[in-house]
Amino acid sequence: MIRVTRLNDTQVVINADLIEFVEEIPDTIISLTNGKKIMVKENVEEIIEKVAQFRRMSSWHPAETGQNQ
Repeated sequence: MIRVTRLNDTQVVINADLIEFVEEIPDTIISLTNGKKIMVKENVEEIIEKVAQFRRMSSWHPAETGQNQ
C-alpha cells in the first residue's frame, strides 16, 4: 500500500499491486488494473520510489536477516 495526495490535498492509500501504469499529462494519473484512475500531486518518480519502498518493506523477513529476536 502506498499513500498519495489527490489534487484537492486529501490523502488516499492505494494498493501498489493494482497499479497498471503511471503517466504525467501534465498531472500525474495512476491507472489501476480495475479500470479506476487516480489523479495525484506526486510526480512519476515519486510514485516509483513509493512503490519500490513498499516492495522492499513487503519482502523483508526478520528470519532472513537474523533480526528475529
